[in-house]
Amino acid sequence: MHGVADLGNPHLYQTADRYQMWEKMVAENRAVWSPPGASPGGFWSVFSHEACSELLAPNSPFTSEYGMMIGFDRDRPDKAGGTMLVASEGTWHNQLRRLIAPFLSRASARALTAFMRQEVTGILQELRDGGGSSRPAGDGSDEPTAAGLEIASNVGSRLPAAVVCELLGIPESDRELVVSLTNHAFGGEEPEFADMAPSEAHTQILSYFVEVIERRRAEPGEDLVTALLAAGSLDDREILINCDNVLIGGNETTRHAVTGCFHALADNPEILPALRADPELIPTAVEEILRWVSPAMHVLRVSTQETVIAGQEVDEGVAVVAWLPAANRDPGVFPDPGEIRLDRQPNRHLAFGHGLHHCLGAALARAELAVLLGELANTLDGVDLLAEPQWMCVNQVQGYRNLPVALHWR
Repeated sequence: MHGVADLGNPHLYQTADRYQMWEKMVAENRAVWSPPGASPGGFWSVFSHEACSELLAPNSPFTSEYGMMIGFDRDRPDKAGGTMLVASEGTWHNQLRRLIAPFLSRASARALTAFMRQEVTGILQELRDGGGSSRPAGDGSDEPTAAGLEIASNVGSRLPAAVVCELLGIPESDRELVVSLTNHAFGGEEPEFADMAPSEAHTQILSYFVEVIERRRAEPGEDLVTALLAAGSLDDREILINCDNVLIGGNETTRHAVTGCFHALADNPEILPALRADPELIPTAVEEILRWVSPAMHVLRVSTQETVIAGQEVDEGVAVVAWLPAANRDPGVFPDPGEIRLDRQPNRHLAFGHGLHHCLGAALARAELAVLLGELANTLDGVDLLAEPQWMCVNQVQGYRNLPVALHWR
C-alpha cells in the first residue's frame, strides 16, 4: 500500500505546507492509503481533478449513504446516513432535493439579493464606524492608521448566517446561538470550541429545531421548515436532520469563503480596481476565489463493489476520500493554480463537489460572494494583510482561525 502519515490528522492542515503536500500528491496521480487513526478503518485518498471527479461522478461504484466525512465507513456509518440529504442516495435523495431545492435555487438567490445587500452594507458600515478599519495615513503613506480587524471571527460568519437563518425562519435574535453551535459542530480540535463536543453541538441544534418545528406548526411561515412540514412526506426526525444539514452547510463552508474573499483581495490588489472598472467580472472572480479558497476540504464515499480508482484496486466497503483543494489546484486543469486569474475560462472547479451531490446551496453561496465583492469594490480601495492567516485544526474545511487585515476605505 502507498502510505503516508494519517491524512485524517487535522494538525496537517494548520499551515500552508498542506499545499505542497497536495501538489506532490497530484503530481504523483495515485491513491494514498491512510492507516487506521482518525478513521478507525483507514481510507484511501485521491487528489487529482480527474480522480476526484471520477469518485464523485453519477453512477460511480461509490455511495455517500454511510457518511461523507473521514471517520465514517460501512462498519461505522453516520447515524444520519440514508436520511440526511448529503448522505443519501436514490429515490429518497431525489425526494429530498425536490423539497429543499426551491429554497436554495437561483430564483431564491435572486429573491434574496436585496436582503443580502442590506446585510453586507450594514456589516461594512459597522466596520467603517467601529475603529477596526483603516484609512491611508495622512502623510500619503500606504501604511494603515488603525490596528486592523480580524475578519474570520468578526465578519466571516455574519452574511452566511443571516441568509441561512432567513431561509429556515430563524429569528435574528437566535443567529448568534446557531452560529456558535455550527462552529462547535465543525470545531475539530480547536481550543476555542473545546467546551462542547461536536456531537453535543449537533444534539443542541436538533433540540433547537424541535422548538422551531413546533412554532411553525402553530404559526406557518414562508420558510423551509414550514414547507417540509406542509409536504407531509417527512417525519419530525427527518425534518430535524435535514434542517441541521441545511444550517451547517449554509454557514460553515460559506463563512470561510467570505473570509477568503478578504484574503484574496489582500494577496491580489489588482482585483478591486478591476471589479470596479468592470462589474461583469464579478461572477468570474467568484468562481476563481471559490477555486482558490476551496473551503470544503474533503468528501468521502464508500465503494459498493470491487473497483479501481487512480490505478488502485479498492475492495468493496472501503472508504475513499476526495481532497477538493488538491483537485482545484491541479495544474493539468488549472494553469498557474496558485494564482487568482480573472480570465480563467472555463473554471471547472470542484469547490461545490461534483455529480448528484453537487452542493444544493451553490447558487446561494455564489450570490452571497457576488454581493460581497460588488460592495467591497464600491467601498474599498484596498485590503492589507497584517499577519499571515492562521488555520483551524480541522480536516473537514479549510477554516480560517484568524485573518487580520487593514481596510482602506474609499
